[in-house]
Amino acid sequence: MSPATCLIAVTLLTMSVTAVRGADAAKPAGPLDFTLTGNDGKPFDLGTLRGKVVLLVNVASKCGLTPQYTELQALHERYQARGLVVLGVPANDFGAQEPGTDAEIRTFCTSKYNVTFPLLSKISVKGDAMHPLYRWLTVSSPKTGDIAWNFTKFLIGRDGAVIDRFEPKVTPGSADVAAAIEKALGPEKK
Repeated sequence: MSPATCLIAVTLLTMSVTAVRGADAAKPAGPLDFTLTGNDGKPFDLGTLRGKVVLLVNVASKCGLTPQYTELQALHERYQARGLVVLGVPANDFGAQEPGTDAEIRTFCTSKYNVTFPLLSKISVKGDAMHPLYRWLTVSSPKTGDIAWNFTKFLIGRDGAVIDRFEPKVTPGSADVAAAIEKALGPEKK
């Protein structure tokens, strides 16, 4: 191989390695590397929640588990000052139990359950239309597996790492959820 051909081969190899590394660098490393849309239609960069503990929940208004909104709101009120953010992610993937528009969902949540924690725009959490955040959560996080139903809960630590996952029937007010939140928040400052 001539020196010129060698130089071209090395240059192409370097460009390929750089392109691959660049692609890897662009891959989300955690759930807080995603931007979704807020229920108000504005971008919601989950990265702004770094330093907080996040309870991310796929929610629905017409589900037998919908009363969990009451306990989610109670968690929000109890722990918000210590750094917990409850984040509702409406999804219509299970039995068409979230058929409303974002405005209808917001009205339902605020009027029926007095929800004041952030709600995001409706997305899909399973199937071909699955949002990339949920693809990451179900395939790449330490707590993988398909989303079984509405009200699956992911607890995300202050560093952006997924700490725990609670299946739909584990209520937000359960001792397990409270203990995990308390541990993630750390000691209460006086």
